[in-house]
Amino acid sequence: MTRKLAPGKLVIASHNAGKVREIRALLEPFGIDPVSAGDLGLPEPEETGTSFRDNALLKAHASASAAGLPALADDSGLEVAALGGRPGVYTADWAERQWFEGEPGRDWYLAMGKVEGLLAGQGPGVDRSACFVCTLALAWPDGHAEVFEGRAEGKLTWPPRGKLGFGYDPVFVPAGKMLTYAEIDPAEKHAISHRADAFAKLVAGAFDAR
Repeated sequence: MTRKLAPGKLVIASHNAGKVREIRALLEPFGIDPVSAGDLGLPEPEETGTSFRDNALLKAHASASAAGLPALADDSGLEVAALGGRPGVYTADWAERQWFEGEPGRDWYLAMGKVEGLLAGQGPGVDRSACFVCTLALAWPDGHAEVFEGRAEGKLTWPPRGKLGFGYDPVFVPAGKMLTYAEIDPAEKHAISHRADAFAKLVAGAFDAR
């Protein structure tokens, strides 16, 4: 049986401000008091897993152990059919670059351009279908964990459109929509996203009915 999460403090095991905002909004109705790993000054563990599940569990266990509180970690990414599922677990890595002052950073337009370049290289008839995947890992300080996965099917567009999202949102058009994630009102995106799908499964399994 899935362990239930009691109301109270929960660490969001992320330093990504956009991701933390989305997770906070989804948790709000359930009596949860979310605090991010960044707010607590917790270190970011190296993501050495080869799957979304591996990395989500790694991050959730690290934050739960360090904070002595339940922790929720999200590992998510974009899988592009014509690229054999890439970038997948390396979605964020494709955005990494070295800035001129020598500090590492992420340039999402660089990442989106890399994906588009690989697709364009396959010709105008290339399959542009893609899927966002979200794996949520909920861990407790005693080592117990639960895992939930959500998906959002869609297709890629070019050039990027919209300023409301983050990451690859400006090039992803969810199935049944004409607008990209970055053009959709955040409240609507929260209702249809891969993260929302994973959260629905988390709520059904780990939250007491409200």
